[in-house]
Order: sequence, then structure tokens, then C-alpha cells
Amino acid sequence: MTENGNHSPIHQSCLAPGDSNVNDSRSLKTSSVDPKSCREHDDALKLTARNAEGEINPYQPRPPSLPRLSKSNKRVSVEETVRTRRLRNSQESLSDPVETGSSTDSLREDQTAPPLGGFVPIRTDQESKARSLSAVTKESPVFRDSGSSLSEYERRPQSQQSDPTDHRVRPAKLRLSPVQPMGTLPALEKSFASATLRATNRIDRDCVDYGVLAREKLGERLHRNLSDSRLLENMGSDSASVDSLRSTYSVLSPIRPQDVRNRSFLEGSVLGSGALLGAEELDRHFPHRRVGIYIATWNMQGEKGLPSNLDDLLLPTDSEFAQDFYIIGAQEGCPDKKEWDTRLQETLGPYYVMLYAASHGVLYLTVFVRRDLIWFCSEVEHATVTTRIISQIKTKGAVGIAFTFFGTSFLFITSHFTSGDAKVYERVLDYNKIIEALALPKGLPDTNPYRSTASDVTTRFDQVFWFGDFNFRLCKARVDVEDIMNSTMGGEMGPLLEHDQLSKEMKEGSIFKGFQEAPIHFLPTYKFDVGCDIYDTTSKQRTPSYTDRILFRSRQADDIKVVKYTSCSSIKTSDHRPVISVFQVKLRPGRDNIPLGAGQFDRSLYLEGIRRRITRELKRREAMKNQSSSSSICTVS
Repeated sequence: MTENGNHSPIHQSCLAPGDSNVNDSRSLKTSSVDPKSCREHDDALKLTARNAEGEINPYQPRPPSLPRLSKSNKRVSVEETVRTRRLRNSQESLSDPVETGSSTDSLREDQTAPPLGGFVPIRTDQESKARSLSAVTKESPVFRDSGSSLSEYERRPQSQQSDPTDHRVRPAKLRLSPVQPMGTLPALEKSFASATLRATNRIDRDCVDYGVLAREKLGERLHRNLSDSRLLENMGSDSASVDSLRSTYSVLSPIRPQDVRNRSFLEGSVLGSGALLGAEELDRHFPHRRVGIYIATWNMQGEKGLPSNLDDLLLPTDSEFAQDFYIIGAQEGCPDKKEWDTRLQETLGPYYVMLYAASHGVLYLTVFVRRDLIWFCSEVEHATVTTRIISQIKTKGAVGIAFTFFGTSFLFITSHFTSGDAKVYERVLDYNKIIEALALPKGLPDTNPYRSTASDVTTRFDQVFWFGDFNFRLCKARVDVEDIMNSTMGGEMGPLLEHDQLSKEMKEGSIFKGFQEAPIHFLPTYKFDVGCDIYDTTSKQRTPSYTDRILFRSRQADDIKVVKYTSCSSIKTSDHRPVISVFQVKLRPGRDNIPLGAGQFDRSLYLEGIRRRITRELKRREAMKNQSSSSSICTVS
């Protein structure tokens, strides 16, 4: 009772529509409803009234459908059962803290328990909104039944549960328990960060160098080049873009202020974590500790005119990736060496810079390196040797370039030996003079002095590559050589190489001691008529021979692996065909006492090469534009 003597709101809400007599309200007072539930119901109705003044509450209680007949031994009238259940549903709906179970279960109740006698309660607008919301909730996967739902009665505290022997009517609907995982959650992987959080470690995927194919994991690739392949696979850190110095997967390693104060890079250990050329930095850029080296040798016959395009020489289409180093040796080079180097830079483009170039007369040797690797190269040294009696004539001899990359020392030699079919002995003398007179290294430390010999320059470096026009011939009549070439199938050149002078001398140990050569599967590269694929048709009728060769030597076995060894048959401006080879070379960490090159390269040559590339591209686009515009013009005669 309120202060003015009227019935309390709880008794009015418990009445069915149209039942407003006093007898019903009195019978409700005698029903099995405890005073505590009534007080909770009063508070809930006050909250509902406040919500009604502002915005519509989608969880306002609705008249439930008629319940099924209870099987209780006590005789309870249908009308009183309806009132009791309506009261309980109202209390549970308003006291539910989650409020999602009431709408969901109300929908389920309508589907599973049809009303008795075909009675369908009339729904108000608020009820329709609440039921539509419950339908959306029903379809959501978050609110689907997880198989562990408990009724409202079972979820109550033990003190509020009634005696099992109590046969009062209880609500039959089920309450959804909070969604719980069915099993243990999977462990987070390193790649859980979104793409927007990886800005610090993002690698330019437009570069084919960084492509990581699935078949790499199956070992189908002979050459896994380029430094960041492992980083690309394992990349992903939730703090990468926030704090790159703390990121384990950052491309740049963190530098401590104390290291900046103390490190002089004049002495250090191979295993030192702060060494610029140490193991940590080597593994970061070369996870497999192998570097790709591309070598090309070509006798240019002293022609003034160069090929219009050198892509086939340096960037063949059958190669999947470009290499880290490009070493080009030329014999009888063009008169303008500067133009030759500029053409090489134009062909390789902005990804590469010229680390060093040396010459001896018409012998040219040029080294290009990926521009992001110049910081790990030492100072570069070179030396030359002439094999002519008169030293002023510099057409025959050798040029050598030496440097250290991380902890591995390299020596590249290009040479031109004495020509002539029968002058094998003179060529052996040329070789011996070069290995004794080539004064390298000068200031670079020997990485393994215990295995060095003062009389042989090739023993003072870890990896040695010697290439050029060695002028060794095939000791066979031209007719017989042509017959063998015509009868060979599938690039098997064994029958030809049985008559090769160089192979014979190497087996006897008189020349190129400790060197190896990859199997030859290409035709002889000398001597052709200029501009065609026909061997010498002049009066001399020279025998086709393998004069242009690429040999290699390593201090450790299996440090050098051959990926390719072939000739470039598309360049026909000389009587020689260029010979190219691709290697994978083992790297080792270095010490801090190696004098670094400080990232020096020929900047003027780099800019000129890029300018030419841009000019060439603009001319090509202009030509295509003029061609398209001229083809669209129609003439009427």
C-alpha cells in the first residue's frame, strides 16, 4: 500500500490485461512470492519508468505466452499460474545484469513452447523492437549456444535455491551462460601484427630481388640471393612502428651510446656483437652466408662502336634474380674506357654502383656492387702486370682487383695471354709471370697468412676468380672440329674438350694450379665473322676454340658453387662471344681491423648512367606516342 491508500505498483503489474478486480489482487497477495522479490520488482519498475521518459528500453518486460499445465500434485488454477509466471519473468528480466539472455530466451520460448488454446498475445511497438533485437542477437555467432547453458534457477546462489521437494511452478526457459572457449586458445605467432604496424620493416615488394617464392622452402632454387629474405619470412612485431630500435626484426641494429664512445673499429673480435663486419651483421644481411657474383669476360676486338644494348650481357632473361656483385673484364677494349664504364652503369641501373675500375692498356676490369652493400667492403686495391718484352706495349698482361667483403677476401684477375695455335709454352710463361708479379694485397690484411705463398698471389686470398682471353686452342683440324660439333647432342662438349690445350695443361699441373672450371656446355667462342654466327671464313680459316674462359679457386673446399656457365651468343660486334658465369660464394665474418672503404663509389658515373636511362625512356615513349598518332591519321586520295 502507498501513502494514499492505493495498491502498490507491483500488484497492478501482476494483473493480466482486463483483470482489475480486487479479488484477483487479493489472490495475488496470497501467491508464493516473497517480499524481497517484490522490492526488487519495485526498483526495476521505477528504472523502467525513467527509461520510458527518455528513450525506449528494448528490454521492457512483455506479457509472456501461456504456460503449459503443471504436473504438480497441488491443484493450481490456470489463471493463478499465469499470474505467478508473469511475475517471475518480470523479476528475472529486470534483474538480469547482462540483459541479452532475456531477449534471446524469449524468442526461444516462442519457438519451442506454443501457447495453449491458440492464444497469441498482442504485441506492442516496444515488444516488436525487443523481439527484432533478440532475433539479431540469436543470429550472432557470439551468442550462439555453447553447449554449457544453465537455467536461471541453477545459476542462483545456493541460498536462493528452493528445496527440491518444493513443487511450485518454476520458469521453464533457459538462460544462456557467458560464452566460454571450448578449448585452449592458439598461441600467437610472430606475424600477428597488422600490415599498418610494419611500416618500419616494410620491404619494397616492387623489387623482384626480394621475392620469396614457396618453392624456396623445397630447395628448388640454386641461388637464394639477397639479404633480407629471412627477415621477410619472420617479420612482424607489434612494436615495430612504435619503437624500431627495440624490435627484434628491425633491419637496422640498435647502437648503444657506450659503443659509440668506445668503439674505434681498429681492433675487434670475429664474434664481437658490435663488429660492423661481425657474425651478427653478416647473418642479418646474408642468412645463408652466401653472396651472388656475376662475372663476364669479353674480347671486344678494339671496336669503337659498342652494342646498342648490353642487357643480354649483364641481365639475361633466363636468370631469376640479379646478383650482388658484377665483375666485367674486357680484352682489347674500346678506345673510350669512360664510355664503356658509363654504358655498364646505364645497363645495371640505380640498384648498383661502381665500386672500382682499373685498366692496363686495353685491358679493363670493372667491379659493380649493390649500393646497400658498399658499407661492408674494404678499401679496394689493384695491380697490373705486362707480359710483353717491351713494357710500353700494353696489349697482353693482367689486371687484378682485390678487396675484403665482411671477413672474406676476394681477388679478381682478367688477363690476355699470348696468341697463336702452337704457343702453349708462351702462355704458360705468361701465367707464371702474373702470379709472381701481381703485387696484392698491399694494405689489406691477409685473412689466413698461414696458407699464403709469396711466389703465388692466388694463395693470398680466400676466393680467386681468373678470367679472360687465355688463347688456348683446340689441337685438331678445323674439318674434324666441325664434324664433332655437328655430331654433338644436348650440349655435350666432351669430345671437343679432349683436344683442348688448357684442359690438358691443367691436368698436367703446369698452369692454374688449384683452379677449377665448370663443365662447358656451349660452343666455342672463337673465331666468328663479325655480325653473324659463322666461324672464320677468311683465308686463315682458324679452328673454332675455347679461348675465353672463367676459372676459380678457393681456400676452403665447396666454398664456391657454380650456378651458370655459358656464352652470350646475341652480342656479335666482335669475333669473340662473351662468356658469363654466376657463382654462389661462402662468406665469413670479419674483424674490425679491416680498413673499410667508407661507402665510396664513382658518383659522377652513377649520375650519368641514371641520366642516360631517363633520356632513353623518354625517347622511347615519344616514339611510341608519335607512332600511335601517325597510325590514327587517315588520308583520302
